[in-house]
Parts: sequence; C-alpha cells; structure tokens
Amino acid sequence: MKTVILCGGLGTRIRDVADDIPKPMIPIGPYPILWHIMKTYAHFGHREFVLCLGYKGHSIKNFFLNYEAYTSNFTLDYGKGGGIEYHDGHDLSDWKISLIDTGGKAMTGARIARIREYVGDEDFMLTYGDGVSDVDINSLVEFHKSHGKVLTVTGVRPPGRFGEMVSGSGGVISEFNEKPQATAGRISGGFFVARPELFDYLEEREDLVFEQEPMHKLVADEQLVMFKHDGFWQPMDTSREYQLLNSMYDNGRAPWVR
Repeated sequence: MKTVILCGGLGTRIRDVADDIPKPMIPIGPYPILWHIMKTYAHFGHREFVLCLGYKGHSIKNFFLNYEAYTSNFTLDYGKGGGIEYHDGHDLSDWKISLIDTGGKAMTGARIARIREYVGDEDFMLTYGDGVSDVDINSLVEFHKSHGKVLTVTGVRPPGRFGEMVSGSGGVISEFNEKPQATAGRISGGFFVARPELFDYLEEREDLVFEQEPMHKLVADEQLVMFKHDGFWQPMDTSREYQLLNSMYDNGRAPWVR
C-alpha cells in the first residue's frame, strides 16, 4: 500500500526557524521531519511513497538524490581510479519514492487529486509532512479495512487549537469542526487511510482544501471513520514545537523513533 505525504505547504507559522527550505525538510536531530515520518511507515513495512511537492520542492528532490551523502560518513578518494566510500548511513534500497510537483500554490485537496495516477485503483495511506506519532500503522490499516468506508482518520487527544471530531457508533464521524474556539473531543492527527473512491470527492482546482469541502461531504455521506489513538502525537507548526521535538530527540525521549 502506497503512502502519500503532503509536502507542498508554505509553513508560514514556522518561518522563524527556517525560511530557505520547505517545512518537511526542517530537521529533528540530524534528519528532516519528513525522514522521521517515512521511517515510521517503513518500520511497519510500508516503503512505497508518493511525495506531493510544492514550495521549494527542489530541496526535497535534492535530499533524496544525494541521500547517501547527506546521511553517511564517507571517504573521497581523489587518486587515480578513486571514488566515494560510504561508511554507514540508512539504507533505502527497499524504498520506492515518487517525487511529484503538485504546484506551488495548490491547496491540500488539489495536491491529493493531482497524484491519482501514481496511486492507482488501490487503497492508500495519506499524511502530512510536519507531524510525528507512535501510531501503530498496521492497526490503523486493519481498522480501515474492517469498516469499508471511504476514509479513516486517526483521532488524537491534543492541544485545543486544532479541529474537533465527534464520532458515533462504530467510529462513524457525525461532526467535523475545523479549529473551534473550545473543544473537548479528539482532533485529526493527520494519519489517514483511504479507498480510491476518495478521488470522487476531490478536484484539481488550486483552492480546494481537503479538510473543508471534501471532508464535510464525506461526513454528510457517513464515509469518514475515526481510528482512536491515545499514544504520542505532535505536530511541528511553531518554533516552540520545533524546539520541543528536538529536545525530545536529543535526550533520547522520542516515542516516534523505533
């Protein structure tokens, strides 16, 4: 099953950390947060990715084109018949990564719509390039397969500045409120599993926000179901959250690292 990762946003709320690279390339420790997210999926055996690029997407392309150099110690031999000897690093030989330019200004719904041909007619996973979690990906997938609805979203318990979801019997969502003033329920943790019918709810128009029209239509059709996750989840939207995640990683207290 392929994993689609949204990597094209401007990341305006975290520009004070880095404004010369896209948000998914902001590091936790020595590696971009995007790498950490992909390693989570790889840990559960999911190693085929579709990256939806946009703002400064060339930085992400450059990272993967030069992956060994960025993540390894190596020796350069400039002598006759010389070359490069890599000493360590993280092997990606069993990974397949499609890096797709989905537009510089496209919103999330448009980006997803534009990678349809790379996903095909199979179920796929979907997440954002700016949040880490210890969610059990395979349990999420199995739950999605069990109910037959179009979209499964991971519901987490979070800071109150995010959108709230309310679910009824069987996890079917009855209400989706984007960033209410005060909430007591769960919010979207951004780890989704979708049936290919999700594309019927999407258009390629630039201003289509996945979390608005498509999500509300899915709710109206009773096609959005919540997978409850009570473990660790943390986005990186602000410099404070950037510092928090790096502190956790540096001190060996990073629950998402397996």
